[in-house]
Amino acid sequence: MLTPEQTQALIQGRHGDPFAVLGPHAGPDGSPWVTAWLPGAVAVVVVAGPHAWPLPCVAEEGVFSGPTQILGHYQLRVRWPGGHETLQEDPYRFGTVLGEMDVWLLGEGSHLRPYEILGATPRQMDGVDGTAFAVWAPNASRVSLVGDFNFWDGRCHPMRLRRECGVWELFLPGVGLGARYKFELLSRDGHLLPQKADPYARQAELRPATASVVAHMPAFAPPSPERQAANALDAPMSIYEVHLGSWRRRPEEGDRWLNWDELAAELVPYAKDMGFTHLELMPVSEHPFDGSWGYQTLGLFAPTARFATPEDIAQGGGADGLRRFIDKAHAAGLGVLLDWVPAHFPTDAYGLAEFDGTHLYEYADRREGFHTDWNTLIYNFGRTEVRNFLVGNALYWLERYDIDGLRVDAVASMLYRDYSRKAGEWLPNVHGGRENLEAISLLKRTNEVVGVERPQAITLAEESTAFPAVSRPTYVGGLGFHYKWNMGWMHDTLQYMARDPIHRRHHHGELSFGLVYAFNENFVLPLSHDEVVHGKGSLLAKMPGDAWQQFANLRAYYGFMWGHPGKKLLFMGCEFAQGREWNHEQSLDWHQLDDPRHAGVQQLVRDLNGLYRSSPALYQLDFSGEGFEWIDHDDAQRSVLSFVRKGRGGELMLVVSNFAPVVHHHFRLGVPRPGRWLERLNTDSAYYGGSNVGTPLGAANAVAVGSHGRSHSVLLTLPPLATVFLEWTA
Repeated sequence: MLTPEQTQALIQGRHGDPFAVLGPHAGPDGSPWVTAWLPGAVAVVVVAGPHAWPLPCVAEEGVFSGPTQILGHYQLRVRWPGGHETLQEDPYRFGTVLGEMDVWLLGEGSHLRPYEILGATPRQMDGVDGTAFAVWAPNASRVSLVGDFNFWDGRCHPMRLRRECGVWELFLPGVGLGARYKFELLSRDGHLLPQKADPYARQAELRPATASVVAHMPAFAPPSPERQAANALDAPMSIYEVHLGSWRRRPEEGDRWLNWDELAAELVPYAKDMGFTHLELMPVSEHPFDGSWGYQTLGLFAPTARFATPEDIAQGGGADGLRRFIDKAHAAGLGVLLDWVPAHFPTDAYGLAEFDGTHLYEYADRREGFHTDWNTLIYNFGRTEVRNFLVGNALYWLERYDIDGLRVDAVASMLYRDYSRKAGEWLPNVHGGRENLEAISLLKRTNEVVGVERPQAITLAEESTAFPAVSRPTYVGGLGFHYKWNMGWMHDTLQYMARDPIHRRHHHGELSFGLVYAFNENFVLPLSHDEVVHGKGSLLAKMPGDAWQQFANLRAYYGFMWGHPGKKLLFMGCEFAQGREWNHEQSLDWHQLDDPRHAGVQQLVRDLNGLYRSSPALYQLDFSGEGFEWIDHDDAQRSVLSFVRKGRGGELMLVVSNFAPVVHHHFRLGVPRPGRWLERLNTDSAYYGGSNVGTPLGAANAVAVGSHGRSHSVLLTLPPLATVFLEWTA
C-alpha cells in the first residue's frame, strides 16, 4: 500500500497528508487494509473484539501495514522494546474534526466563536474520549502535534489539512485535561520551525515554560440585566485599576503573588468597601515577560497561570479561579473590566511571529508590522482570519468569563499608520492617507459584534488623539466604543497641579479647557498606572509644596475630579496617596496607612465614591451639556473654579475648588436656585487630614443678592487647597 517515497516521508516527518496513507483504507483487492506509524514500536496487531490481525512491519523505524477484515472500530495492540504492550486507539481511523459549517465560516471570516473549534477541545468521537486539536497554518507543508503524550516527537502525529480554510486538525484519543502540547510545523519549503504554542490555548504553562495545556471550555455566562444597568452611560462608574501581581503580596512566603481565590477574598471586599463600582484588571492573558505588565501577550485566550491555584492547574482548569473571582466581584456588586491588547504582540519564537513560516498574523512589511517603541509586531488587521481571531477573542472574555467590559489598549497606535514613526518609515493607506483603514474596520466590527452578542458589556478606548467620534455608534460614523479615556484632561490637569500655586493664575485654562470638549465623547477621567511609572513619580510626589500642601493639593484634585463630568478611574495605591512611584515587582506600601495623612486620603476617596454613587447629579448626565453649568471658570486671580452638576430629577450639586493655599472668607457665589445649600463633602475636613476650614454650620442659604449672572447667591468660606461639594435642598 505504501510507496517507498511515502514511507520515507512518514519516517522523516515530511508527509503533509497522513490520512491519505495512515489508518483504514481499501487494499489492492478492495479488502480492508490498515497502516500504522508508531516510531519505535516492535510489533502491531489490529484488534476488534475477539479478532486480531498482525500488521507486517514494512520499515523498522515503526511503519506497519497490512490487510485486515475490519471496516469499523478497532484498536492497536502495540509491543514496545523491552516487551511492554499498550492497547490504544488509532487517531487515523477517526473522521474530520471541523464541521462543514465551521469550515465555511472560518474561510469566510465570519465565525463569531472560532475558539469553540480551534485550539484543543476535549470531546468524544465515536464513543472514544480524547481531545480535538485544530490550528490555522495555511502555508505549512506539514503540521504535527507534539506533547507529553508522544515525547515531543514531531514525527508521531502529523495532522490533516482542511484546505478549504487552511486549518490542520487531529483527534487524539486518550489525551485529556492537563496534557501539555505544542504544534510542530514545516514551512512551505520544508524548513523546520520552532515549536509553536497554540494561539487558541485556554491554558498555558507558567513562565518561563511555554507549552499550551489542554483545558476545558469555561461555561457560557447568561446575560444579566443588572450588569447591563450597572454599565450604562447614566450609571455611576468609579473604576479601580489593578495590577494583580503587585496589589498585595505574601512577604512571609517568598513575596509570592496572591492567587485568584486570595484576590477574591481580599481585593473584592476592599474595592467594595472603598466604594468603587468596577475593577479594571491590567492584562491577565498569558504573557512571557512580567515587565510588560501583560501588555505583550502571546496567549490571548489563556488567563495567565501566575494566579492559578495548583489544584486548578492539575484538573485542567487553570482559568477556573478567574471565573470564581469574577463571580465573587459580581456578588459584591462590582463590575470587572479587562485590559485587552489587539494592538501588538511580542516576537518570541514560540508565539505568533512567522507562525507557519510566513507573516501569517502580522503585516509582512516592517513599516506596517513592527512597533519600534515596544519592539513588538502588529497584527495584519486586514486579514480575514486575523480579524476573526481578534473579534472572537473579545467575545470569548465577555461570554465565557462574564467580563463586564474591555478596555482596549493603545488604540491610537492602531488608528494611525504613522504612529511614532518618522517620514519614510510608514506606508500610507490606499488613499494616500495616514489612517489605518483596516484597524478602523476591525475596531468597528468588534464593537458591533459586542453590541449585538453581549449588549450588557462595554468597550473603552485608550485613545490619546483627536480622532473623531471614538465613542459614537458606527451607524453615525463612529468607532462604536461606549467610552473613551480623556487623556487630554489628565495631561492638562496634572500639569496644572504640578505648578506652584503662585503661578497657577497664569495657567487657569489647564483646568477649565476640558469642559470645552467634555461632551464630544463619553469620557472616562483616567489617573492610570501610566502616570505613576517610568520616573514620573507618584501622584503625591507631583504635588508642589511641603508635605501638608502636597496632601492638600492631592485631596483638592481628587475632589475636582469626582465633581467633573465623566466616569472616574484611579490606579491602585493612589487611593491612599502612596509616596513612591509604582513598582510592579513590589507590593503596594500598605504600611503607609499607619500615617494619618495617608489614611485620610483613603477615607476621602471612600467618601467621594459614596457621595458620587448617592448623588444622581454627579453621574446621570455625564455626557450632556444639560448636566453641567459653569458658575465661574474665569477666577484665575484667586485660582477658584465653580460649577453645578445636575440630575434628571432636578438634583443640583455645587462644586467649588480653591487651588490657592489661602482661605477665601466671605466668598460670594451665584447659584442657580434659591434655597439651602448643604455641604456634603469638604476635602479640607479634619477627617481627611485637612485644616477643617469651611462655611459655618456646613450650609449656606441662598439670598436674593445677584452674583455671577444669577439672581441669588451664597456666602461661603473656602478652605485652602480644597474642593467643596454643596447640595441644593428646597
